[in-house]
Amino acid sequence: MVPFYQFEAISLQGKPISFEEYQGKVVLVVNTASQCKLTPQFKALEALYQKYQSQGLVILGFPCNQFRQQEPGNAEDITQVCSLNYGVTFAMFDKIAVNGKHSSPIFQYLKQQLPGIFGSIIKWNFTKFLIGRDGQPIKRYAPITNPANIEQAIINALKN
Repeated sequence: MVPFYQFEAISLQGKPISFEEYQGKVVLVVNTASQCKLTPQFKALEALYQKYQSQGLVILGFPCNQFRQQEPGNAEDITQVCSLNYGVTFAMFDKIAVNGKHSSPIFQYLKQQLPGIFGSIIKWNFTKFLIGRDGQPIKRYAPITNPANIEQAIINALKN
């Protein structure tokens, strides 16, 4: 089986989710934070999700508090910010670490498959990883990359 589908994560509601559920889908994995200057990207991510979910796009948000403690809240706090302030309906998961020895296995894998400018570390909140329908990582996007600027890559991935 493709390595991506072997992962599992805990949803904000405390439910384990197997990534096998995402087979055949185009997946955008994003490390998020609700108190970051990039937090408004939630709106653009949600817009992409609404536009392309029926064609097979899935967005997976992973809150992370490793960058200036910009995600200090618990699951309930995160849910409120995401849903009330930004209308997020895509999958959000339990808070994780993306760097260091306690880094989430999914981010260890993605960083190894698609190293960035700084090698195998995540530079900041809202780093994005695009995964193809076959479970293969396609491209990594910088935190400052506006989700709208990924739209064409998503469209191309959805065609495959």
